[in-house]
Amino acid sequence: MKRHATWTCALGLGSSLLLAPLHAREPETPPVWHDDATSRLEALALLQSLNAELLSHPSATLTLERWCGEHHMAAEAKVVAERVQGEDKPLPADGRTQLQIGPDEPVRYRRVQLTCGGHVLSEADNWYVPSRLTDAMNHELDTTDTPFGKVVQALHFRRQTLSAELLWSPLPKGWESEASLPTSSGAVLSMPHHVLQHRALLFDESNRAFSLVVESYTSQVLAFAPASSRQP
Repeated sequence: MKRHATWTCALGLGSSLLLAPLHAREPETPPVWHDDATSRLEALALLQSLNAELLSHPSATLTLERWCGEHHMAAEAKVVAERVQGEDKPLPADGRTQLQIGPDEPVRYRRVQLTCGGHVLSEADNWYVPSRLTDAMNHELDTTDTPFGKVVQALHFRRQTLSAELLWSPLPKGWESEASLPTSSGAVLSMPHHVLQHRALLFDESNRAFSLVVESYTSQVLAFAPASSRQP
C-alpha cells in the first residue's frame, strides 16, 4: 500500500511536469541604462561605433547581425526582416534623379523592420527598380520577409551613403569642452525611439543605382547591459 501511494505521488508529479508549459520561466530582466556620465559616454561611443560599422560595409543587415552577435542580444544572431504592410510611401522628390530613371520607370516600395532576438533594430523604407533585379529576386522580395540585402547579394552591390545623422546624442553639444560631465540624475536613461538614420543608394556591378533606402535605427540597438553595470 505504501509503495502504491509512492508511485501515485510520483505519477502525479510527473503528470504536472508534463502538463506545465515548457516556456514557463521567469522573464529576463531588461537591461537598464542609468542616467549618469559613464553610461552616457558609453552609449555615445557605441552609437558612433555602430555608425562607423554601417558606413564601412555595404549590407546593413549583415552589419546588424554582427552587432547582435558581438553584444549577445540573441541566442542566435540572425536578423529577420518583418514586412510592414500598408500604403506605399511615395518616392522622395529627388528619388528618380538619384536612381537615374525616367518618369515612367516602375518603382516598388518595401518597408521592413529588421529584428534580432525580438529586438527591432531598424525600420527601413526601400524604393527599388524591379527591372534592374532578376525575376527570382523580385519574386523573393514579393513573397518572403528575407532582408533586401540578402536577396540582392548576387549583384555584388556597393553602397553609397547620402547622409548619416545621429538623431540623439547622449551628451549635450559641446560636452567635450566643459569642465565636467553632466551629473547623475539617479533615473533610467531616457532614449528616443530613433537614434540614428542613414539614407543610401545601392549600385550594381554596372554602376546602376537600383535602390534608395532610408534606414532609421532604434534605441533597441542598445538593448544589452552597459559595461559599467556588469559584475567584474
